[in-house]
Formats: sequence, structure tokens, C-alpha cells
Amino acid sequence: MKRILVEEILPRVRKPLRYLGQEYNAVHKDWQKVKLRMVFAFPDVYEVGMSHLGLQILYGLVNQQPDYLLERVFAPWPDMEKELCQRNLPLYSLESLKPLNEFDLIGFTLQYELSYTNLLNILALGRIPLWSKDRDDHTPLVIAGGPCAYNPEPLAEFIDCFVLGEGEEVLLEILDVVAEHRDLRGGKQEREILLKELAQLPGIYVPQFYQPLVDSKGDFKALKVLQPNIPTCLVKRVVKDLEKAYYPLKPIVPYLEVVHDRMMVEVFRGCTRGCRFCQAGFLYRPVRERSKELLLQQAAELSRHTGHREISLTSLSTSDYSEIESLLREMINRFAPENVGVSLPSLRIDSFAVNLAKEVQRVRKTGLTFAPEAGTQRLRDVINKNVTEADLWETVEAVFASGWYRLKLYFMLGLPTETKADLEGIALLAKRVLEIGQTILRKKGVKRSPQVTVSVSTFVPKPHTPFQWEAQDPLEQIREKQQYLKSKIKGKGLIYNYHQPEVSFLEAVFAKGDRRCGQVLYEAWRLGCRFDGWTEHFRYDLWRQAFRNCRLVPEMIANRALSYETPLPWDHLSTGVKKAYLWREREKAYQAITTPDCRDNNCTACGL
Repeated sequence: MKRILVEEILPRVRKPLRYLGQEYNAVHKDWQKVKLRMVFAFPDVYEVGMSHLGLQILYGLVNQQPDYLLERVFAPWPDMEKELCQRNLPLYSLESLKPLNEFDLIGFTLQYELSYTNLLNILALGRIPLWSKDRDDHTPLVIAGGPCAYNPEPLAEFIDCFVLGEGEEVLLEILDVVAEHRDLRGGKQEREILLKELAQLPGIYVPQFYQPLVDSKGDFKALKVLQPNIPTCLVKRVVKDLEKAYYPLKPIVPYLEVVHDRMMVEVFRGCTRGCRFCQAGFLYRPVRERSKELLLQQAAELSRHTGHREISLTSLSTSDYSEIESLLREMINRFAPENVGVSLPSLRIDSFAVNLAKEVQRVRKTGLTFAPEAGTQRLRDVINKNVTEADLWETVEAVFASGWYRLKLYFMLGLPTETKADLEGIALLAKRVLEIGQTILRKKGVKRSPQVTVSVSTFVPKPHTPFQWEAQDPLEQIREKQQYLKSKIKGKGLIYNYHQPEVSFLEAVFAKGDRRCGQVLYEAWRLGCRFDGWTEHFRYDLWRQAFRNCRLVPEMIANRALSYETPLPWDHLSTGVKKAYLWREREKAYQAITTPDCRDNNCTACGL
């Protein structure tokens, strides 16, 4: 395999380092000396997958266990798929070059709904039966986790079991159960016996033990448990103590430039700001911090073992870390002499965040990004952004006064209760920001002109949020709004970016969909859909054909508003946040009433 790969295949594909492995800090174990062999599958291209912290955590965690190994595979680009198929070769793992169907388990991370066709393609190229019902005792166990697992139903007939929540503890429990079956039974046993035992683990959802019930229209009505001793409600797994949790201090260092080519230090998990559209903010509660001392120690180890020139302090809202100022100061003082920079991936809209940015960009100065999300104060209150006009202008003035001239602003269109005035507010806000920049830079005698980039995405209602009951705007309406903003946001110093509305539409369909979407997914894959999140590969015409072939109207999923009484396909899964709390937040949204951050105020009784 290696000779064919190196001599025949890799010279014929783009970016061959995607498929070679052998990176610094990669782990190579003897297959004959371990009990279980698992492959971590990231259903996107190598550069995206290798930027994912979760991959590095689970890779290091499993490989430090003497009896288990974990290798990697990524979605092959179409040119690589073609080369493999022409030679009748299976998709393989990077470490051992073993075909995927020789592993005991394959684990997918579900980060994005539009990666689902890649998931099917990885299974097919790895010669693993696509449908769970078609697998037997001689095929790998297929598991999946990640944020999209909080509505697993579109993938329920392809995945043997889903992991709900954080994986560090539960993955080892899964491996122990599988290994115990092998030790006691002397080989692979009936899959159902194993799945029944896995279903007893907290946070494990085994779809074959649940049957969806539908009404006369074919719409989801309920989920029926098919066997005794199978839980009716599954609660996510949470790693309670991050101080003691495993963290990879020798992560794999890619030879190829990846999306986030830097060290990642996870300062905390969770967010209590409560933005009503934000799924991550509700999925990853409660907030848990790592101590400053541990973070400094981890950063030093990462620097020593990787050679990266940048440390990213990652979390959902890093500037909310309780010791952020002293952490930054000490980290910069420690690493600046080595020309290692520190970055904050997410900034609040306030002058405090700008002061933090000034600190971290002493080593190298880049542009700054802020997310007002909505163009008017009314709509920011609806989504609970808790950012005022005064905050925004104060922040913008501080940014330009501190020497920046490039600024990015993120907004969403199609938010609940949005009016034309809210859309116009985006354009007016962008122009006002540019004017502030021009005035300040002119006063400072700076000849360089400011640049404001406005990126506008389309609202997608997500499970387990206060807006999970909302309808997405119809496609034609989204297109009209995008063109309206395009006509308003133009001129020197202004750049307007927006997403393909059809992509956001499909994202909503699979975010809200039930098991009927699985057949559509299979049909789209069969027709040739791959890398649907990539503009150059997205084939909306094939997706429409797939929906027609399956006689499913996607607009009835994405564009349909739901009542509180409407059964949801993910009602059997719990993040710990009460459904009644989410509905109360929705009601407050329609009254434009905000909910304060419970870290600084009273408990809001979300359930956690």
C-alpha cells in the first residue's frame, strides 16, 4: 500500500501531505500488541480536521492507554477519491495505512450538518456498510459525537451509537465495554448484545432501540423505546473538573498549513451569556475554568513540544475568563522574548476587550473581529446580545485610537422579529464605524484609510436553544435581504460578505430534521454530493433532486414554525437546560427583554 501510495497516487493529487501521515508527535503503535483499534474520522478535509482541538484531545488520551490505539482519517478530496476508486483501493488511516474496515471502531465528530455526505463517503470508501442494519459482527462499530449529535435523527440509521456531551471520560468507558466483550467472549460477539451494554452507559444513544412514530402526514410524533432497560431520556456527559482532565501537551504538528496553525490552550468551557440563537452557549454549560497556573504550564509544554509561533487562548468567550488580565500579562512576558504571540479568538464588544487586544498584539498586530449580530438595539435585545450602542461606539473608537485600521463585524439576517429597519441598521452601523475610523485616523495624521468588513450569515434555528421552534426565512426572502444589504453596504473602505442562502437552508433542514432526512442524505450522496460546505463542490440541484426522489418537502422542515406542544425529534436528549426555560427565553425574546449573565448576577434557573 505504501509503495503504491507514494509512487503512484500522491504525485497525482493536490496537497499530497494530506494523505501521508508521519507528522511530528504522531503516534504509531504495534497493532499486535493492543486489544482494540479505533480510527477517528473527521468528515472534512485534513486542514480543517487538524485544526480541531477535540481530535487532539481524544487522540492523545486514547493512545496513552497501553491496550488501545487511535488513528486518524479525513475526508479525501475528490481527486484522491478518484485515484483510490480507479485502483480499487480502500480508504485508509494515516498512521498504519490500514483499511478502515480492519478497525474495531470508527468514531466520527459531527461539527457541521453539511459534512454528513462526507461521513457516508468515508464509510463507503472504507468498505464499511453504510446502514447500521447491514453491519454484522465482522464490521467496525460506528460511533459519533459532537454538537450535531444533539439532533442525531438524520444520521440515526447510519450510526450504531451516539455520544452525547464531552468525550474524554465516556470514550474510555466505551472502549472498556468493547474490550471486555472481546476478553470474555473470545472474539466479536453479536452486535446487539454489545449495543445493549453500551446503551446502559450515561450519555449513549443507540438508535436501533428506538422507533420514531409519525402522524397521518408523516411528521414526527414521538420516539418509542423498543426494549426494556433502555433509557427514555439521555443526559449529556460533562467533565466536571478541567484541572484533572487530560490535555494533549504533545499534539500532532502538521507538515501542511492548516486552518488554525497554532497551539491551543483551552482556558474554560461553557458560556452563560445566553445569546438566544447560539447553540454552543447552551450545549456546553456549565462554565468550568482551568487555573492560571495550569494554563501557563500547559502553554510552556506545548511550546516546547510543537515549535508553533502562536498560542491561542480558546473558549466560547475568552475575555470572560476570571483571571484573563494577569494570565495574558504573564503569558506575554513569558513568550514574547521567543517571538511567540498570544491570540484571543473571540472578543467582547467593550473597551476592556480592546485593552486585552492591545496586550496580545504587542508581538504582531492583525485585524480585530467583533460580532454585534444585529443592526438595532431592539433586535440585539431580542437575541439577548447584551451589547448597547454606547458599548459599540466606545469599542470602535478605542480600536482605531489604538492603531488598528482594519475591523471585521459579524451580523445575522433572518433573526426572529427582524424588520427592514433592522436590516437597514446593519448598513448604517457599518457606515458609522467607517466614519469613526476615518475621523480618528485623520486626527492622528495617519494616511492609511480604515477598512470595515461586514460578514452577514443567515440565521439557522438550532436544537436546544430558545429559537429551536422558529422558522427560517424562505429562500427567496433571504436572497432579497442579501441583495438589499449589498446595495446599501458599498463604497471605499466597506466590504460586504455573505453566505450562499441554499447552504444555510440545508443546514436548517438537517439541524431540525428527523429520520426521514437520512434517506435524502443517502440519495444525495448516491447522486454525487460531497463537501457540501465548500462553494466549489456544493450542488444544490442534486440536493433538490434527492428531496424529490424521496418525496420529502424540505421547506416543511426549515421554514415551519413550531409550537411548544410540537414533539421535537431531539426531545429524548437533554443538555441539562430545561425545555421550559428555553421557551421562557423565547417569550422574553418576543418582548425584547434581556436576561443577564448569571456569572455576574442571580441564577436564572436554566436547570444547571
